[in-house]
Amino acid sequence: MQTFDYIVIGAGSAGCALSARLARAGRRVLLLEAGPADNHPYIHIPGTFIRVHGTRRTWMYRTEPEPFVNQRQVFIPQGRTLGGGSAVNAMIYIRGQAEDYDEWKASGCPGWGWDDVLPVFRRCEDNARLGGQLHGQAGPLKVSDPRHRHPLSEAFVNAAVEAGVPANDDFNGTRQEGAGFYQTTTRQARRASSAVSYLKPLRGDPRLTVLTETLATRLLFEGERVVGVEAVDSHGTPVSFRASAEVIVSAGAIASPKLLMLSGIGPRAHLEEMGIPLRRDLPGVGENFQDHLSASVYARIRKPDSLLGHDRGLRALGHGLKYLASRRGLLSSNVVESGAFVDATGCGRPDVQFHVVPALVGDIDRLPPDGHGVSINPCALRPRSRGRLRLKSADPQDEVALNANYLSDPEDMRTMVAGVKMARRILRAPALAAMVESMLLLPEEDDVPDEVFEDYVRKVAKTVFHPAGTCRMGQGRDAVVAPDLRVHGIKGLRVADASIMPTIVSGNTNAPSIMIGERCADFILAAQA
Repeated sequence: MQTFDYIVIGAGSAGCALSARLARAGRRVLLLEAGPADNHPYIHIPGTFIRVHGTRRTWMYRTEPEPFVNQRQVFIPQGRTLGGGSAVNAMIYIRGQAEDYDEWKASGCPGWGWDDVLPVFRRCEDNARLGGQLHGQAGPLKVSDPRHRHPLSEAFVNAAVEAGVPANDDFNGTRQEGAGFYQTTTRQARRASSAVSYLKPLRGDPRLTVLTETLATRLLFEGERVVGVEAVDSHGTPVSFRASAEVIVSAGAIASPKLLMLSGIGPRAHLEEMGIPLRRDLPGVGENFQDHLSASVYARIRKPDSLLGHDRGLRALGHGLKYLASRRGLLSSNVVESGAFVDATGCGRPDVQFHVVPALVGDIDRLPPDGHGVSINPCALRPRSRGRLRLKSADPQDEVALNANYLSDPEDMRTMVAGVKMARRILRAPALAAMVESMLLLPEEDDVPDEVFEDYVRKVAKTVFHPAGTCRMGQGRDAVVAPDLRVHGIKGLRVADASIMPTIVSGNTNAPSIMIGERCADFILAAQA
């Protein structure tokens, strides 16, 4: 059995940052990734990332039938390759609101307030345009402005301003509210995933061993201490590895609690039901599931000019040649180029985020409307609904039972409806009205009861791919990890990914997950100083 100082399970946003930091500090690190290497061009060309979804480089998780969205199963694709979600997402760089982190601190997580995490965000960041007290320009994570701005993306920003939303050229600045273009984790029109940013510079370094297509199946114990991991390689052969210091689980908000439960860490009654020997009764494992949900508002445009799926043959070849020659054009787009943060319900801070796609988009189980158009996707930023994840069996290859409980709290539906109404206001503002032929799937008039919008939300609601919260950080019986990310009651084990979030951040979760990985490295190295 090979022995390392540290074993990190999951080469996603947090796992890559954590592994690289530990290796640079002189520790011998093994990084295990269940999926293949990030060696497909569709990963690295910004405009083609959507083609990776549904391939062997994504986990196609799905919920159980959801009672509050018409008994539909909601699909939640997650990264299954080096870089994890940061290798298959839309590259949007958002940290969230300062209040998010101050609320973490107030809820029993000292050291996680905004003043604590901002220096870590700055340390991670290499921003091509922004600096000062809020941005870094010397970190490993490349952040830049989009090279491609589709006319519909520009029209959305102008229309939002016309509808009363302030313009904002930095959603990570002194205020999040406003409309503008997203900065992205790209540099020179190439994706800057956590694998590219953190692992690639260490390629060949003997301190870091990266094994792909190796699925962790169970943690190994000696007494109350985790000392290693069992896994299966690409051939299905069992393999084991030992950690002389610690094991860190960074497999994401669905796979991390799954691995803990498979290893006997979780709710006693559930593990007994599954026939898994109990190592630690932690009722909070798999609880507190949160995710961002959106509901697309569609409009067909007058001219056939939208971003995705309409170019074939010579036109498609032309896009490719332009990108290869100049790193510009349609393929340099991150697809979700523009957006906005608004206070749609009057709560005092932005509670809805808009992701704007200059095309008509559907979902994994639903075709988009026909033709050319724009999709404005309001997303409720701080959902109150909470779900639960459980095992279906003790077989590591089996799916989990995920009851996301989307929209179970009426306040979430109220926020979603407010976002849908705001999207319609923006579509009617002059900059977009000049391009729009008609709205789709919703009544043109506004004088309709809220029940019409609620029914619509239930029909089209889909994930924004931000599962979080299932290994909650904090104190109390339902907490899973302490503020230093150690698993309560277990020695030699930490969790570092979006699963530790007590409450989901107000925005995209990639940058916060990288920050969590960096902080975990800080805690480990400080404990040895």
